[in-house]
Amino acid sequence: MRRIATLALLASLGACAGLPADGPSGRSITRQDGVETSGLTYSLVDLNYAVSQQLLQAPKVEDSSLAALANSTTADTINIGDELQVSIFDPSGGLFSSRAAIPSATTASVQAGNQTLPALMVDRDGTIVIPFGGTVNVAGMTTREASEAIRRSLRGRVANPQVLVAVASSPANGIVVLGEVRNPGRASVRPGAENLLDAIAAAGGPNRNIDDIRVTVNRAGTTYEAPLRKVLSEFDQNVRLKRGDQVNLVYAPRRYSSFGALGRVSQLEMPSGTLTLTGALGQLGGLDATTANARSVLVFRFERPEAARLVGVTLPPTPKGVPVIYRLDLSSPTGFFIANGFEIRPDDVIFVPRSSVTEMKTFFEFVRSITGIIYDVSVTSTLTTN
Repeated sequence: MRRIATLALLASLGACAGLPADGPSGRSITRQDGVETSGLTYSLVDLNYAVSQQLLQAPKVEDSSLAALANSTTADTINIGDELQVSIFDPSGGLFSSRAAIPSATTASVQAGNQTLPALMVDRDGTIVIPFGGTVNVAGMTTREASEAIRRSLRGRVANPQVLVAVASSPANGIVVLGEVRNPGRASVRPGAENLLDAIAAAGGPNRNIDDIRVTVNRAGTTYEAPLRKVLSEFDQNVRLKRGDQVNLVYAPRRYSSFGALGRVSQLEMPSGTLTLTGALGQLGGLDATTANARSVLVFRFERPEAARLVGVTLPPTPKGVPVIYRLDLSSPTGFFIANGFEIRPDDVIFVPRSSVTEMKTFFEFVRSITGIIYDVSVTSTLTTN
């Protein structure tokens, strides 16, 4: 029985690496720093004040942009299919008097004096028909230019007619706004309200956190995109829309994950604005006071190559970035100042290994459970043989 107990103890010592764990130990992370494992090499960077400041000075990421959509066209031109509201003011009052010969189609709606004609649709040839004025070409004109063209068509019949033209509806100037807005659907691009933010506001505005929304604009088969936050903060991103544009607000949540000796192990969505490591640890309920290794708070990240070079990492980047683990010592007050200046980014993983004391305690509890079983077996065997 003594030999069996010894063999069992030796087996438990050899199997200590296979004990239940919620992640790698701090020692294993340090041991494999810079060593290729399964085709991936990472670098371990001690997060001190100098490193945190260097990361803040790293060039900002050049995100996608909508600036290429900039155009000088406006939505105040008349198009084929538009419905126009035409008002004619006749100082003499004789043009549309009851004695004038008015086409039967408009007799019921037109009265003597100042007149507003029934809605006139711009034909496929770009013209409208004005009573007593004949066919007038208005496509491509502004409303002011169309007013003058109609006025000229009435010359000789009225001494000094005054004409006002307004666009009642313009299907040709239509755009579509879809996605994360309160009232998705089709809308018209109106003069003075033809910019991207005007269209989003007309659709009820975004219905999610603006930091989690990307705006895509499809124009003539080509798609452009940018974060909504960028559209709101940079003037050149609030582009002027054109008829036929398709605007889509896409939900793209920013998340980070946590594992190890923390008050909460989870995947969380990031709040608006900047999230520091201090704020993230607060969301996670802080470190587990009984088991966490406060000297080794780890942040796993695929770092941007330009930022990695600033902190002395020379590893070649992967398609996602340079694999870096930042290690922060939170056992001293300085660590909290550093954590308050270190920004958490989407897809970061925060991991806090258990302390060596906790690991040793877990191991000895495992050994005691094994030796206790062997003892019970030996006692039972002795009682049986006797």
